[in-house]
This record gives sequence, structure tokens and C-alpha cells, in this order.
Amino acid sequence: MEIESNINEKFVELLKEKNLKAATAESLTGGLVSKRITEISGASQVFECGVCSYSNRIKHELLGVPSDVLETYTEYSSQTAESMAIGIRRLSGADIGISTTGMAGPTGDNVGLVYIGISTEKHTFSKELHLSEGLPDEREKIRFLASCYALYYALEEIENGK
Repeated sequence: MEIESNINEKFVELLKEKNLKAATAESLTGGLVSKRITEISGASQVFECGVCSYSNRIKHELLGVPSDVLETYTEYSSQTAESMAIGIRRLSGADIGISTTGMAGPTGDNVGLVYIGISTEKHTFSKELHLSEGLPDEREKIRFLASCYALYYALEEIENGK
């Protein structure tokens, strides 16, 4: 799959066209998805909020990720990504919730393991990605690619109208 460099522009334009609003809950990307959306002129018409939910406490208390999900599957899981996307959509009242969680490294097991969560009123899903190439200093590359994929999957969901 090839992700276009202007995917954030396409995302904002499609939200405007369909009169929809988005919100983000980011762990791995630390606000990068929100930044990419809000750097587009007119994003204020379609972007409700972004939450940087780096800690499990915030994932649980603010976004409503069940503690048993965090304990059983960890914060690096499809279950957590989906719960985060549902939680931000409900918290913000947005039409689509987007979440990111995973391991950007450089230390730890499973560096490059990323989960993207997407939630609409009709459909919630997550995607598991493996973005590490085993190279040193790829943290920022993993985070950037995760933000691209998050926008791509959200755009695809809106276009397919599920």
C-alpha cells in the first residue's frame, strides 16, 4: 500500500465534504496525528480534539479503556487501540475516533509493533502493523509512519462509509 504524502489534506477535505468530525487518542504518536490534521487550513471545522494518552491511567480514566483490557492484553494491543478509539469518539462527540498505540523503541521488545484503532458509530476495528526495519534510530520514522497509517485507515473508513 502506498500512502500519499498529502494524506492529511485529503483527510481534512473529505471530512469537510461529508460534514464529519474527527478526534484522536494517541499514545505511540504523542500528538503527531493531531498535528498533521491541524496543520491543514480549515481543520477547525472538522477536528474536535486530540488526547495524548501516554499513561495507562489516562487511557483508563479519561478514555474509558477497561482496566482488565490493559491488564490482560497490555497497552500495546488491538483491544486497547479499539477501546481508545471508541473512548475518544464518545468523549468528543466526533463521528470518527482514531487511536495509536505501540512500541516506537529504541528499547524494549517488539519495537515497531503498532496498533491503529478506528471507531465510527457503525464500525470499530484495529490494524496491527510491524514498522521496524531493525535499524538504529528509527523511533521517529516509526512514529511518522504510524501517523500516516492512522490517517490512511481513517480516510479509507470514511470513503467506504461503513
